Amino acid sequence: QWPWLNKEWAYQAHRTIDQYVASKINDPITLIALSGSGLSAGKKAQTVGGIHICDRGSSHIRTQNQLLLEEYQRYGAKWQGTDQRSIEREEAEYQQADWISVPSQFCFDSFLDEGISADKLLKIPYGARLERFYPDASEKAKCDEFKILFVGAAGPRKGFIDLLKAFKHLSHPLKRLILIGRLSIEAKNLLKNTDQEKITFLGSVANNQLRKYFSSVSVFVLPSIEEGLAMVCGEAMACACPVIASTNTGASELIKDGVEGFIVPIRSPQIIADRL
Repeated sequence: QWPWLNKEWAYQAHRTIDQYVASKINDPITLIALSGSGLSAGKKAQTVGGIHICDRGSSHIRTQNQLLLEEYQRYGAKWQGTDQRSIEREEAEYQQADWISVPSQFCFDSFLDEGISADKLLKIPYGARLERFYPDASEKAKCDEFKILFVGAAGPRKGFIDLLKAFKHLSHPLKRLILIGRLSIEAKNLLKNTDQEKITFLGSVANNQLRKYFSSVSVFVLPSIEEGLAMVCGEAMACACPVIASTNTGASELIKDGVEGFIVPIRSPQIIADRL
């Protein structure tokens, strides 16, 4: 109801923890700070002979902001965009940091496009917890439909509009779309005009319970518009579940197109339907 208040809270929260950490640094350390939270602490670490690594789990903040602004327009929804102070703060961190760590080539390239030197970037892909995620043959045996699984906060950032269109385009007598996660206002509005007979809503599911769902479906689909590297893709693969993901999920770090699954362009529901 008060998006400006949420922005202010987020901005001040990042500044507060940054200043607190800075006040505790007296000796040389390697500081790894989440982007938006390390401007003061990173400078302090460098001042006393240490190193500052800015950890950015998504694309460059300007790339992220532009992609999401464009995407909300597709939903006919208004989004105020990222707080300009946060953009400026992060960009100051990018310049100040000794290195910037990112999880995927998509993110890496977004920094190059914004003028950051490749020498400053560290690409460190995410993985999955294999003690938690592994195939469950008993669950796979229960798959009596062509089940398509989506896990995440359904909405503009996750490409939800393309998921629904792809499901509609798919001609299959036993198709079923299973949604796990929160539905945004934009997603709820889309669903009002969608035939929901073959859609199952499971709401929020604990991470340690996802294995049985990954193991019991035919395919996992994530058509996100912007991500760093969606960990659910690795978790699905660890359960022997094929993955269809967009280029902007970072999943190309894990998947060879046409081998473990498919990598598709963003905003391409017909291509997703073809891959299904």
